[in-house]
Amino acid sequence: MASITVCLWLLFMIITQSIAQDIRSMEMYLMIDSKFQCANTTCLPFFNVLTSNIKNCQLACLAQSQCIAATFHRSTSDCELFDNMWTQYGNMLGDVDATSMNVISRTRFPPEPTTTTSSTTTATTTTTTTTTTTTTTTTTTTTTTTTTTTTTTTTAIPKWAMTGNMSIGRYGHTASTLANGSILVSGGRDNSGNYLSSAELYNPSTGTWATTGNMNFTRQLHTTSVLANGSVLVTGGSNSGGSILNSAELYNPSTGTWATTGSMYANRYLHTASALSNGLVIVTGGQNSSSMSLSLNTAELYNTSTGTWTTTGGMNIARAYHTASTLGNGLVLVAGGYNGAYFISSELYNPSTGNWTTTVSMSVARGYHTASTLANGFVLVAGGQNSGGYLNSAELYNPSTGTWTTTGSMNVTRIRHTSSTLANGLVLVTGGQNSGGYLNSAELYNPSTGTWTTTRSMNVARYSHTSSTLANGSVVIAGGQNSGDGLNSAELY
Repeated sequence: MASITVCLWLLFMIITQSIAQDIRSMEMYLMIDSKFQCANTTCLPFFNVLTSNIKNCQLACLAQSQCIAATFHRSTSDCELFDNMWTQYGNMLGDVDATSMNVISRTRFPPEPTTTTSSTTTATTTTTTTTTTTTTTTTTTTTTTTTTTTTTTTTAIPKWAMTGNMSIGRYGHTASTLANGSILVSGGRDNSGNYLSSAELYNPSTGTWATTGNMNFTRQLHTTSVLANGSVLVTGGSNSGGSILNSAELYNPSTGTWATTGSMYANRYLHTASALSNGLVIVTGGQNSSSMSLSLNTAELYNTSTGTWTTTGGMNIARAYHTASTLGNGLVLVAGGYNGAYFISSELYNPSTGNWTTTVSMSVARGYHTASTLANGFVLVAGGQNSGGYLNSAELYNPSTGTWTTTGSMNVTRIRHTSSTLANGLVLVTGGQNSGGYLNSAELYNPSTGTWTTTRSMNVARYSHTSSTLANGSVVIAGGQNSGDGLNSAELY
């Protein structure tokens, strides 16, 4: 364009895509040689994606629940998605390299149509009866028809949708579901490797993040526990200079502020924290040095009433990268882990006695795995790695018998993934990494059949992310790493 005057060409367009009976449609206004801005000030896209043409950019907007405008840059093939729309032509800037689109209306990801197959079988039976008297012969025919109908129904497959971005890309952070339904994310490291003290809140109603008060200490690879009074307890972790922390602090959801509380006896990170039925929190194991072979066997208890710690019985084996699960009987199951070698062992903590006892070992040694408590009280352990490499195997712990049994293996080997028990009883495993790189794949474990099935893949490959289940049954995946970069993106399943 020779003139710097914005040339606005308003077109009406309809995009329709049909994929396996999944109909998606969108009506948009198209503005050529223009790029997007909001309310007379430049606004940032919530998501960028490389697309080969403008149609794919439009479809990318259609696929995101909060996208109501998009700009496609032809020279870079960059598609910018926005959750704001312009209100007047003055909100557009001239750019001969760009085309912008504003959503008018759409039908996005409707419930996938149920596929119903019906077959009808009709059987006819004819019975003839002949009655003869001396003067008359009577024939009676009776016909009976039986109809059988068989119906086959195929249900919808859940999908992933991008939701609001965090203000900072982060990995090695934690996520906690608060009593009001919000998700609190805290700490971790950013793209530059800086340790973070920042925290933010996800609002499920709006799909957006808002910053909240900063922690008193920067930390990553720490733990968080939601207490009975609604506060969130953060413990340990590591920060700059290789320092390992023993500090702890409490987040108050009512004020959005953090306050320091009593410090642990041991500095530790890569540990676990479990809320007990008596209201205390037990912290176990971890490491207190950068050496991968110097793990801890110590455990300590946090008293929410006094804000102080007391030591309790130590585990039989020092371990980090393990899992800890509070069982229905009140005991705590610790499984696997690492201390220069990967462990096959598991042990139980009894809050009544303060002692640990060994229980039956798993079938496979593993660390970096996940543990999920099922509706029937069993604990599902999945993935991880050992000296033989990355694992896709899974096994179940039965609290009633104190034994492990192998169950179906995942379709993909993975470590540093997440697992979430869904409202329907299935377990969703997401992301992670293996020898092939970073994963965006996800799969579901069915406790009834003991099998795994692949489900839709996430939009972004990630590991060291967090997974949180919302009150409506959706799962929020936040942050993580991908090719060394800390991610600020989040998505909903």
